[in-house]
Amino acid sequence: MKKQILYMLCATALLSSCHIYKSYDRPEDITTSGLYRDPVAENDTLVSDTANFGNLPWREVFTDPQLQSLIETGLKQNTDLQSAILSIKAAQAPLLAAKLAYVPALALSPQGTISSFDHSKASKTYSLPVTASWEISLFGGLLNAKRGAEVAVKQAKAYKQAVQTQIIANVANMYYTLLMLDRQLEITKETADVLKRNAETMEAMKDAAMYNINSAGVEQSKAAYAQVMASIPDIEQSIREVENSLSTLLGQAPQSIKRGVIEKQILPSEFSVGVPLQLLSNRPDVKAAEMSLASSYYNTNSARSAFYPQITLSGSAGWTNSAGSAIINPGKFLATAIGSLTQPLFYHGANIAKLKMAKAQEEQAKLAFQQTLLNAGSEVSNALSLYQKNSEKVQSRQMQVESAKKASEDTKELFNLGTSTYLEVLSAQQSYLSAQISQVSDCFDQMQAVVSLYQALGGGREE
Repeated sequence: MKKQILYMLCATALLSSCHIYKSYDRPEDITTSGLYRDPVAENDTLVSDTANFGNLPWREVFTDPQLQSLIETGLKQNTDLQSAILSIKAAQAPLLAAKLAYVPALALSPQGTISSFDHSKASKTYSLPVTASWEISLFGGLLNAKRGAEVAVKQAKAYKQAVQTQIIANVANMYYTLLMLDRQLEITKETADVLKRNAETMEAMKDAAMYNINSAGVEQSKAAYAQVMASIPDIEQSIREVENSLSTLLGQAPQSIKRGVIEKQILPSEFSVGVPLQLLSNRPDVKAAEMSLASSYYNTNSARSAFYPQITLSGSAGWTNSAGSAIINPGKFLATAIGSLTQPLFYHGANIAKLKMAKAQEEQAKLAFQQTLLNAGSEVSNALSLYQKNSEKVQSRQMQVESAKKASEDTKELFNLGTSTYLEVLSAQQSYLSAQISQVSDCFDQMQAVVSLYQALGGGREE
């Protein structure tokens, strides 16, 4: 009769605790559609395609051999990435412990005693037992702990991937920044050489009393030359600082960075971002946020399992020469077995509080997952729009540069003919210099938009 009652209690508990055995499934109310906008369509509808720019290996996106070498160095030596790899190893240790929790715990506990009463002959007793204890996880305690440890490892791997993606993007952006600054420095020095020759020519013209050149015009030409020369140290300092920052990112002492030229950079110009659902599998921060939700889900299940009985089997086996008050030699084999069932009675209120807290934390993790997904969609939308707008700006800037160049040449020709002032020549040259500098910046912005889109789509994953 007692056995029947025990079986009925166990069956009832099992039926009422089916939920604690269920593995994590993504909530159905998580929004995964319409996460990013089309940069040109009026209705904001982005046509989905099967390919995804973020799926390309980073070597196919960044084809400059020197940039590839820098990225490889960063992936090998960056301290943040090495720390993330160690975090994976740290997360794997609790997982191993959770798996071993299913195995009985064994211990060898040898004991020996020598005793004598009132100077009598000493009696020697000993025992050589092996003890074992095994928790039977009928109500999901060990199961949810193991599953929680598994998602913790996945979360650590996602974090490591996020760091890797960030390193690739940062190295590429800093490299392109150096190329931009190199080109701006080159343009500035070329302009300074022109202005220097112009100032010398103006000085000679004043001395020869040509074209009514006076000292004011000469000083204006010298001032324009000095202004351009004053901007060169700022550019050189920016180059030095970016080189130092990039060296630090690469895990090495500050040093000069070998690099190419901005004109020879070739980046993809046709993009496909795939369906929004791909962000769930590609973006490491989105994966990490979902693993955090899964971990909270298993914590809630563990809190539920605390309401159910805990069954433990334990026993020992070995040899001893102590049989009660008698000592027998040689020793005899001894074995014991104990089964215990522990049902929480006085911790019901505490368990309820833990369950409520776990449920609240699970809802928080769900909201964080949804927000991370929305942020990812926003980043993709911004990167798409940034590339589109910069492409339009580059075309307009090219027209400006061509017009400014022609205006500078024509104004100088008019000055030589005596129908224009040198102030107009200086103004035209300054406009041409400004247009060239802006054109280089626009080219860099367009390259940076490609990097941002690749990063936003979760590019740079393990190959």
